Amino acid sequence: MEITLDRKRNRLFIILCGIFITNTLLAEIIGVKIFSAEAMAGLKPANLNILGFTMDFNLTAGALIWPVVFITTDLINEYFGKPGVKRISYFTALLITYAFVVMYLSMKLPPAEWWVTGKDANGNDVNMDIAFNKIMGQGQRIIIGSLTAFIIGQLVDVFVFQKLRRVTGNKQLWLRATGSTLVSQLVDSFVVLFIAFYGVFSNQQIIAIGITNYIYKFAVAVLLTPLIYLGHSLIDNYLGKENAEKIAAHAAENSKGFF
Repeated sequence: MEITLDRKRNRLFIILCGIFITNTLLAEIIGVKIFSAEAMAGLKPANLNILGFTMDFNLTAGALIWPVVFITTDLINEYFGKPGVKRISYFTALLITYAFVVMYLSMKLPPAEWWVTGKDANGNDVNMDIAFNKIMGQGQRIIIGSLTAFIIGQLVDVFVFQKLRRVTGNKQLWLRATGSTLVSQLVDSFVVLFIAFYGVFSNQQIIAIGITNYIYKFAVAVLLTPLIYLGHSLIDNYLGKENAEKIAAHAAENSKGFF
């Protein structure tokens, strides 16, 4: 039986939403680990002097899979417009909140006595309950900052994307995809830091950290451009080139304004 265009469109939305939700939620959970991007690449620390602070590319582990969220956001934006991005962004924010509530409650569960004492790779005693709470527990301001930055970043992304689409039409996909990501991640980088660390770090230090994080995100956004085209090509082949263009045009029509 031939699959209708509406069914193909619905299947596409479900697949993109699944990828988006999974990677966003994972990025939030594994984001508690900080890693050295220079060490991963076999390089020495960058030791950048930014506003009087020595900064290296020490990033959250979530930064490794956040680029998948960039790509998925742009694809949802292209074919489902602002309504699609808003719908999945708000729903994902609720799921993240739910996940953090569950993790918080799990930290309050009384541990089994035999589980508390464990061993690390070197055979040293480790209090598993303390380790679990240390990893799973995050400050309330960090959670609020992360969720706020996520929603604002998504709204900025879809707004800039659709503004550029009205200028470029179906051409110059790289400009609207990369351009919207660069602007939205500039906002995201500083919103989360100011909400989470205002009054803890100086404003200069927050800005220095934000600049370091944004340099990484800028580089990643540029490097992801070929993957955006690959995703576009796969979807166009699935929907049919003419159908895909009509769907994208309809999405753009329904994406006026910021909110």
